Amino acid sequence: MKIAIGGDHAGFIFKEEIIKMLSSQGHEVKDFGPFSEASVDYPDLAHPVALSVEKGETQFGILICGSGNGVAITANKHQGIRAALCWTEDLGLLARQHNDANILCLPARFIDLELAKKIVNNFLSMEFEGGRHQNRVDKISC
Repeated sequence: MKIAIGGDHAGFIFKEEIIKMLSSQGHEVKDFGPFSEASVDYPDLAHPVALSVEKGETQFGILICGSGNGVAITANKHQGIRAALCWTEDLGLLARQHNDANILCLPARFIDLELAKKIVNNFLSMEFEGGRHQNRVDKISC
């Protein structure tokens, strides 16, 4: 699976560790940065991740910032993007099952790395249920 990943300085360490995990699982990961803990503006990195998913260059995206809100708000400006802020394992599952989310947003300052990895694995392993949820998802885009 091809996965785009990015975020801001608050998510840098999580990003690096999640890349290692995903690569060891055989996924192809496209890293949009940041490439250090130096302060960056999250939209500069969230937009390229969202574009990669929107254009079909990658199947899913992962965005990580301090609260997860900034990257989620930014990514959701793109048509066809359904970015979900998740801080529990169940939210990661439901984001895929019910909302057909294609970008996972994580709040690095509010969860630990092990939980973040579990959420990522749940998100990527779950299929969209379709059915009654498809009608709702079809109404999201403007």
